[in-house]
Amino acid sequence: MTAKPAVSHLEQALFDYFGFDKFKGNQKVIIESLFEGKDTFVIMPTGGGKSLCYQLPGLMMEGCALVISPLIALMKNQVDSIRSYGENDAVAHYLNSSLSKTQMRQVKEDITSGQTKLLFVAPETLTKEENIEFFKQSKISFVAIDEAHCISEWGHDFRPEYRRIREMLDMIEHKIPIIALTATATPKVQSDIVKNLRMGDDHKVFVSSFNRDNLYYEVRPKGKKDYTIKQIIKCVKEVPGESGIVYVQSRKAAEEIAEALRVNDVRAAPYHAGLDPKTRSRTQDQFLMEDVDVICATIAFGMGIDKPDVRFVIHYDIPKSIENYYQETGRAGRDGLAGRCIAFYAYKDILRLEKFLRDKPLMEREMGAQLMQEVMAYSETTACRRRFLLHYFGEEYKEEDCNKMCDNCRYPKERVEVKDKMVHALKAVKTLDENYPLKTLIEFVLGKETKQMKDYGFTERAGFGVGKGEEEVLWSSIFRQALLNNLVRKDIESYGLIKMTEEGESFLKKPVSFEIPIDHNFEDELAADMRTAADDARAVTLDKALLLALKDLRKKESKRLDIPPFVIFQDPSLMEMATRYPISLEEMKNINGVSIGKARRYATPFLMLIEKYVEENDIDRPSDFVVKQVANKSKKKVNIIQAVDRKIPLEDIASGNQLSMDELMEEMVSIVHSGTKLNIDYYVEEEVDEYSLEETYEYFMSAETDDPDIAFQTLKEDDVTIEEIKLIRIKFLSEMAN
Repeated sequence: MTAKPAVSHLEQALFDYFGFDKFKGNQKVIIESLFEGKDTFVIMPTGGGKSLCYQLPGLMMEGCALVISPLIALMKNQVDSIRSYGENDAVAHYLNSSLSKTQMRQVKEDITSGQTKLLFVAPETLTKEENIEFFKQSKISFVAIDEAHCISEWGHDFRPEYRRIREMLDMIEHKIPIIALTATATPKVQSDIVKNLRMGDDHKVFVSSFNRDNLYYEVRPKGKKDYTIKQIIKCVKEVPGESGIVYVQSRKAAEEIAEALRVNDVRAAPYHAGLDPKTRSRTQDQFLMEDVDVICATIAFGMGIDKPDVRFVIHYDIPKSIENYYQETGRAGRDGLAGRCIAFYAYKDILRLEKFLRDKPLMEREMGAQLMQEVMAYSETTACRRRFLLHYFGEEYKEEDCNKMCDNCRYPKERVEVKDKMVHALKAVKTLDENYPLKTLIEFVLGKETKQMKDYGFTERAGFGVGKGEEEVLWSSIFRQALLNNLVRKDIESYGLIKMTEEGESFLKKPVSFEIPIDHNFEDELAADMRTAADDARAVTLDKALLLALKDLRKKESKRLDIPPFVIFQDPSLMEMATRYPISLEEMKNINGVSIGKARRYATPFLMLIEKYVEENDIDRPSDFVVKQVANKSKKKVNIIQAVDRKIPLEDIASGNQLSMDELMEEMVSIVHSGTKLNIDYYVEEEVDEYSLEETYEYFMSAETDDPDIAFQTLKEDDVTIEEIKLIRIKFLSEMAN
């Protein structure tokens, strides 16, 4: 066993190897524990300096330290980081499937010669017989297991191969000290890791505070896709040029949000498992080198990304567990400066996640359900979010210490007195013999006559239905506050069954005033939010004088160009111009019904008029945020455009897209209005005689509107059918408006 060095020796080594003059937090005592040869378990939040806890002793001790790490990208980053502190690249290596046989041979030679002090390996690397034989012959100083939460089935990133690490180490040598490190671990996960690694009876556990006081936590109601993406773009545009990550569950969402950000002049890129390794690697490098500001990623991204200046982490989809959420938000503000963590939440997302659990084994299903219950509790609570998170990881925290660094503390919600109801809740726990989870307890007090309630005779027990007629969200709040205030606890060994505590027993004997904040009703909150947005839009004043001026100009332009006014801009577009006052081509193309092609073709005189009007009347133009929409070319529209290009008969296009002919015509009008030309001459020539074509075209050239029904009233006496009018309308709009 290596002797424990003098304190001055450790601090001198810290300065010599890394240039730091003092240790952070628990780093020093953790390193001392390792020098004493004791198994050591380290729980330290992202940004707390976990890596140094094994890097420094690895460089100092005799032999080579094995560092087990889950990702190749993570290994490469850490090896590069260690090499950057010295002159000899052989000091750190990684050994994994990405290396050639020649490279692997060189790595082993450097270990044998004593040059390599830290070797990063994947757990799979340990399972290979030739590697185990090699490590048996090598001097291994200790084994560091990074991202140790991967060991536990209760962890947020469980990997079965991690559970075999102890078995592999036993094959190398029994007495190698182990240091296991993770940023997030609930008491249940901690217990699981220690048991699986069979840490010695004298092992030491070091838990640093999970609190990241520079991070602001916020949960927003999630609406329809377009609404939520607009909210994300607004958040990103509030901090232009800053680095951030948007987490999503699906590859499609990663692509769509990245595209929406790019259209709005944000340097963004998607990152997901569907991309080839080269693209993923390039995207990661661009993010680190600040050629890309925002990554839209599935959870595959970010593990081991040591980028200190990530200013925001946004969750478009709520994560599957609190551990996932905390790990991912932990990538913000690692430099100690402010970081903003925004999650969008809708209960339907929880239901969607639950569907994925249906085909899982029973134990996995129960674990997944419990993890999601915690996520739902966090999302819906109106108590301090920071306190909730720290309590989840077993750390006590006072709400007043949050310093308004979460939305619930910054904008506190209504609180209600629930002393009597809390008594009923605690009695329910005892009535059901402290043997059921939160969901069952809530159903019991609400008097829900479920199969379980009837089969187990719960409907006959005292207190059944004591909260009948009240909202489920209220009782959910009461039980969660009981947990937060330690009146009850979750048994980590038995799938989250609710048990009484001494504090809970005392409360029952002598109840005291107990106020709680009522949980969010996200459906109502979202509806109110959407109504407010709609009211705001309606509240913007239409400038009637400008609208008249724009209509006069449109009439003049229509005469000059010899085309109908509606071909230039339709009335709704003019009304929006008279509300938003666009004065540049960029602003004009954000007006509804104005494509970039239409803007370039017709907008210049309108922009000049609006700019002059604004200047002469000293107009304060609205500064509200306008999100550019990604061109909405649905699969159906794309199919229609491609089919027309191939001159396929319209009847076949309609049936191929499961549309009636009328529905197809409306889709085609929508396409030409959005700025895409459709050349349907091949079909018109077959279906419309020259007389009808000339009559209808001439009508549209002088019409006030392109409404086909009004056209039919004028042209029916000339034996022009409504079907012909609709066809010619598409041809006319395509040729004249685009």
